Amino acid sequence: MNENLDDKLSIKVNVADRYYPLKIDRKDEEKIRKAARLINEKVIQYKQRYLDKDAQDFLAMAALQFVTRIIEMEEKVDVSPLEQKLQDLNEEIEEYLKGE
Repeated sequence: MNENLDDKLSIKVNVADRYYPLKIDRKDEEKIRKAARLINEKVIQYKQRYLDKDAQDFLAMAALQFVTRIIEMEEKVDVSPLEQKLQDLNEEIEEYLKGE
């Protein structure tokens, strides 16, 4: 039997009261279920706050909030300045060692 088929899992994920069938890597199941749970929690918060909106609005607002957080995290994790500092230090060490 093909190993790749063994690593796949068919699941149904509930997002905003709709079920979506997915074929996923077995190792990703927990992340996907957690993501769906977080989305559903956010949708419920918006439902309680904004009674005149529909599910599409809640999903859009949740997506906007989560993607904004991702962008903020990516900005915080920008390692390019650190990479440059390490490269500069490495060059200084090499110069120092050449002088000995």
